[in-house]
Amino acid sequence: MVLVGFMGAGKTSVGRTLARQLGWVFDDLDDLIERSEGRTVEEIFQQSGEAGFRAAERKALQELIAGLSSAPRVIGLGGGAFVQPDNAALLGGPGLKVVFLDAPVEELWRRCELDRRERPLQRSEAQFRGLYEERKPAYLKAAIRIDTAGKDIETVTAEVACSLDSGHPG
Repeated sequence: MVLVGFMGAGKTSVGRTLARQLGWVFDDLDDLIERSEGRTVEEIFQQSGEAGFRAAERKALQELIAGLSSAPRVIGLGGGAFVQPDNAALLGGPGLKVVFLDAPVEELWRRCELDRRERPLQRSEAQFRGLYEERKPAYLKAAIRIDTAGKDIETVTAEVACSLDSGHPG
């Protein structure tokens, strides 16, 4: 199962909780990129620009998908990963269910402001809103959309778990 969505959607929090509940492995693509590159996402953006980050992201996603075994897993993607056509194509294969976690842009902004984590593409509320609107059509191509508005992590996790067909992605 692959969780996609904008900044603040809950991909990492829900992914970790879901994987723990199901006894699955959780992989956060940004964490894999940081380990592979030996730099933080912010450092990659600063030193190599967005294009450099997207190249590292694609490589990490290709390696992750190539290394998938029979062990079920939950994968949390960064906000822009699924928007890249090459990445979306990689995720269209059999056995991978893509779930879009969504909420109103105002709520996503609030969550990001509360989180205080450095997000290279969160510059201003207007820019944030524009980027969300630009990316949303790509997110809507996911197999399933779950509205996370006003819901806690446990509720969203339960809804994502219910979206699994007979307990297995695919």
